Amino acid sequence: MSSAVRQGHETVLVVGGGIGGCAVALMLARQGRRVLLLEQADALREIGAGIQLGPNAFRMFDKLGITADVEKTVVYPDHLVMMDGLTGEQVTSMRMGQPFVDRFGKPYGVIYRADLHMALVKACEAQAGIEMHTGCKVDRYEAHGDQVTVYTESGASYTGDALIGCDGLWSRIRAQMLQDGPPRVSGHIAYRAVLPTEDVPAHLRRNDMVLWAGPKNHLVQYPLRCGELYNLVAVFHSDRYVEGWDASADPEELHRRFAANCEPVRQMLSKIETWRMWVLCDREPVKNWTQGRVALLGDAAHPMLQYLAQGAAMAMEDAVCLADALDSGDDIPTALLRYQNKRYLRTGRVQLTARLYGEVYHADGVKRELRNLMLQSRNDEQGYESLSWLYDAAGVP
Repeated sequence: MSSAVRQGHETVLVVGGGIGGCAVALMLARQGRRVLLLEQADALREIGAGIQLGPNAFRMFDKLGITADVEKTVVYPDHLVMMDGLTGEQVTSMRMGQPFVDRFGKPYGVIYRADLHMALVKACEAQAGIEMHTGCKVDRYEAHGDQVTVYTESGASYTGDALIGCDGLWSRIRAQMLQDGPPRVSGHIAYRAVLPTEDVPAHLRRNDMVLWAGPKNHLVQYPLRCGELYNLVAVFHSDRYVEGWDASADPEELHRRFAANCEPVRQMLSKIETWRMWVLCDREPVKNWTQGRVALLGDAAHPMLQYLAQGAAMAMEDAVCLADALDSGDDIPTALLRYQNKRYLRTGRVQLTARLYGEVYHADGVKRELRNLMLQSRNDEQGYESLSWLYDAAGVP
């Protein structure tokens, strides 16, 4: 049987309509498969604020066919900058722009998360073979022979030839497959907010991605939507919360945690009236993401802290790799296993390196001084090479 005919008879269930779920649905439907995309929310929409996009993300945009839509709102920073959050002095700066593109073949950008998600949703809506079902909170699945059925909390059921769990950090699919308990709580809290650029003090506006690294805290700032908006992310250590997502924040705690930081940081934080809070969690890297005709993708497979800004990129890489594996002509279990084996070391490295970056950003005392000393002497080329394992095409589908 030809690959095209075989694919035409396959139905794939995709649980989760976020960036990873939409990306894999799009890739599979373009190969001729029928895709049932099941999202628990009543509408396909993203929460969050800005996200950073490395060259590996831009390569995935090309494969997904959404580069033109992304370019409508993406901002290309001139520099990646680390400032000392206590003294206000610059620690290091790395040029983006043409030198960076010459090295990696693609740019570095920042975008409103909702804009990236909407580009994927629009592409899915325009793609034949994708059926989107919202308000579907999946409770469990059953694998039986050469089919898989998922059951929702409302009593509905859907059956297909394969199931891809893209349902995030608290994945029901992972919980049933791996039974490995809840995610690891990092003890770090993220407060996110977006404000109009005109509300940002003029002397603090810059077309850069700026990280103010303080003791056990940091602030990230950069422009969004072609400079119309400004994204702020404030992170600090706290044992106050066990879990949570998109919860109302406590401004008093936020300002208390940053009380010792320099004036520019405190001034920026004072401009925000409404924040949303996330408790940052991840998991230990694992290599067993598949079980027969069921596989995990994105945060369901390898949740990571945000310090490398790679969550969305890794999910899109997963989607492209999984689709390539299923397009190989192998049976579904063999193809899903190939996808897993190609991805787990790369994503595991990102998970562990993100933790390390968090320690570097939040260094205190002698560690902070050593960090500043080491990074102050780094030039652009050394900075590029430190990221080559992540941004080069090697290891990326």
